[in-house]
Formats: sequence, C-alpha cells, structure tokens
Amino acid sequence: MRHHHARRLTALARTARFRLERATAGRGTGPEALLPPPAHLSLRDSRTLNLALAAPDPDVRAAELLISRGHRRFRVPLAVERDTDGGPLLTATVTVRDALEAPPAAPGAAGPPGAPALPAVPATPTTPTPLLSEGVWRLAVATSGADGRVRRRGLALADGGAPPQGPTAPHAPNPRTGTLIRVVRCRGGRAALQVTRSRPRAELVRFVPRGDGITVYGRVVAGPRGRALTRWAARAVRRRDGLVAPVELVWDGDRFSFALPLDAMAGAGPGQWVWDFRVGELGLGRRLTDVRDLPAAFPTPFRLVALPGGRLVRAHPHLTSSGAFAVTCLDITKETS
Repeated sequence: MRHHHARRLTALARTARFRLERATAGRGTGPEALLPPPAHLSLRDSRTLNLALAAPDPDVRAAELLISRGHRRFRVPLAVERDTDGGPLLTATVTVRDALEAPPAAPGAAGPPGAPALPAVPATPTTPTPLLSEGVWRLAVATSGADGRVRRRGLALADGGAPPQGPTAPHAPNPRTGTLIRVVRCRGGRAALQVTRSRPRAELVRFVPRGDGITVYGRVVAGPRGRALTRWAARAVRRRDGLVAPVELVWDGDRFSFALPLDAMAGAGPGQWVWDFRVGELGLGRRLTDVRDLPAAFPTPFRLVALPGGRLVRAHPHLTSSGAFAVTCLDITKETS
C-alpha cells in the first residue's frame, strides 16, 4: 500500500509538471507569433517526425525547424519544395531520439540560443538527430528571406479533437527505452513535443511452447541494473484468490527467461483458472506497442503439455486487452486416461 501511495504521488507530481511546462511553452504565442497549422505534422513510434508546411513567405531562401527546451536547441534544416498549387512548401523528416539512447551527436546538430543566423543560401541538407530529455519541447520555424532577415515563429496546431479509431494508436513508446514522445497542443494553440519517460516495466518479448513446457522471455525496461535487478524474484499469481506459485528466473543483463510452473499451477486445485505473472513488483505484459486490440492482433491457441511426471495439462498463454500476459491452464490427465 505504501509503494502504491508513493507511485500515485509521483504520477500526480509529474502530471502537474507537464501541465506547467505546456503552459509555459505556450506563452507569448499570439496570432502574430504563430504560423498557420501545417499541412502535415506527425510523430510515429516516438521516432520519426514528419513536417510539411506552406512557406509563410514567397521569397524563402532557407528555413529551419527549431526544437527547444530551456537553453537547449536543435536545428533541423527544412527543404524548400513546390506544393501542388505551385507555392513553396517546407518539408522535413527527421529521427528524434530519447536522450537515454545517447547516440553520437551529429556535428552542428545543437547550438546555444545565440547560434549564428541562417545562411542566405541553404547548404547541402543534413539530418541532425535531436536527443530529447523528458519535458515539453517548443516547435518553431526560422525562415530567411531574400533580404537576409530571419524570422522565428511558432507552429500552430489545430484542435482536431480525438483521432479516429484504428488498429493502431497515433503514438507509441520507444520500444527500447519505453519513453513516449508525442505532439501536443499548448496554450494559445502552439505545437510542441512532450517527452514522457517510462516507469519501470516488465515487458514480454516472446513465449516459446514445446511439448513438455512453455518458456517465457522478457526484459525489464527503465528499472534497476546489475546486482539489484538479479535479486528480483518472480511468481505466478492465481487471479481468483491470489495464490502464488514460485517462478525460477534466469537473468542475462536486463533480460530474463523462465519456464512456466505448469505443474504447480495445474496442481493448485481442481478446475481451470487464470494466472498472472509478476517480476519483482512489476506485472508482466506487452505494453510498449501501438496496437490497440492485443488479443485480436496476437491470437494464441491452447497448448497440450506433457509434464515430466506424466500429467497432461491444457494451457493457454495469451495477452489480455490491457496488455497483461496471462495463462489459463487445466489438468486434463483424467479426461485422457
């Protein structure tokens, strides 16, 4: 109960901080300080940022997308193309990364707030890699005209309401670190990127059924490392009454594997019951995905498993609608003898 209360307070504090940052990011964005909503602005899988924007001025010589938070700023060159109506169109496709990944920074990818102004003629386009830490990052466009004047304006984001339902969600967390990066609308309608770090998770990688058992593979995301992690224990918990069956974990760094304790699960009492799994205090599941309907996307059949002692168990490992990994099992030895 104490851990649950602490997690709740931490979540409330984080939510309040994000609200404050979004309000701060939207300050000073009156009608003159914002460009109209872009023709396209999206971020898929917390990785690929796509932007297509009608050029605000007909004589644009060079343009950059500025991604900033506090004193940190990343510059992304915008290509000047022609729209279907013949007017200039500013476009960019860039990979944004969670700062936890920390790949080598591209030369000139980031600069201080007082970095030199845009050149009058764009050089060969490069694709910097913005490394974004947790928080709200403002989006702006800097343009240079024929007269050499540089103008910086924010991007407006239309309030389109909830996106239509589809097989996938509009945003998905980074599959490696669990960090979620998404486009948000700040005060005054300004577009920004919100970076939210993942809480510790036990993420299912796969499970491998065999004739004599089922092996589960997973990894811990955003959790402790090294010796602190290997001290964690795992258990199967019967959903009906909380009965526990111990699980023997095998660790390899932050990855783990274990054989389902089907003998203990099926022998815990008559009938067919559902079991959930916990690694440390974390529920095991698949949640770092953009799939909306996990049971439909990952259907799994029942398996017949012959245990070493001669018992026959029917097991159904599956994902629930919330993303939890669960197993339904039943001892059918008598029915088949």
